[in-house]
Amino acid sequence: MNIHVAEPHRPDTLARLTDRRLFRELAYVDGKWTSGPNGASFTVTDPATGDVVANVAELGAVDAESAIDAAWLAFPSWRDKTAGERSQVLRRWHDLIVAARFDLAVLMVREQGKPLAEALGEIDYAASFVERFGEEARRLNVESVTSHLPGAEMSVRREPLGVVAVVTPWNFPSAMLTRKVAAALAAGCTVVAHPASETPLSALALAELADRAGLPAGVLNIVTGPAAEIVGAFTADARVRAVSFTGSTEIGRLIAANSAPTIKRLVLELGGHAPFIVFDDA
Repeated sequence: MNIHVAEPHRPDTLARLTDRRLFRELAYVDGKWTSGPNGASFTVTDPATGDVVANVAELGAVDAESAIDAAWLAFPSWRDKTAGERSQVLRRWHDLIVAARFDLAVLMVREQGKPLAEALGEIDYAASFVERFGEEARRLNVESVTSHLPGAEMSVRREPLGVVAVVTPWNFPSAMLTRKVAAALAAGCTVVAHPASETPLSALALAELADRAGLPAGVLNIVTGPAAEIVGAFTADARVRAVSFTGSTEIGRLIAANSAPTIKRLVLELGGHAPFIVFDDA
């Protein structure tokens, strides 16, 4: 009889990375790896053992504003690229994610706690979003619409909004990031992103690969640190035209309320729809 033994969480897991440059502890702002004010950092721990996995840069509201500045300045040139040019960058990002599949899964195992097989599956899932939206970038066509007026022609043209804020949860740290970011980039938007503080390493590794793929500085920014300060800065700034958030209903309400004064577009995937039952024999 064959018995499958789950892979243990080992302190040397990070040493298994074939590309150690994917292990990033600094935030990514305007194409640069950025430390927190006065070197401030927060710890990321292995949920299975409690071991410290990394000390990640702890940025704040001022740094979030710097990331918005960078995204705002990068927007015109990214918007003006052809659909084919944006598609090519996303294709290269996809290919690099696939090539780094094992390393990205190892990082996820350590910070998020999924078994390796589940983490590998999520990396495949994450890569599929980049591939899909890279292809969709070429199909943002003008559409004709039947006019309600005689002798008139009408058309619908899709244009990028501008800076988009992305806030991702801990449970799918790679797939939720690529699903949101790749769609925004394909449309010609620039992004400021805040990953969950429990799982920032996956987002930072993906930013490293995006940089290698040729994504221009400022187009994607990963701002790590306390959610209240960073996401608060995102929602308060009028230059951020849309917010995409996956998380709790409670936080979703706050984001919606804080976004109201600047009339942001919101994409909210909120909790409360998936009850979890634990039986006595668990």
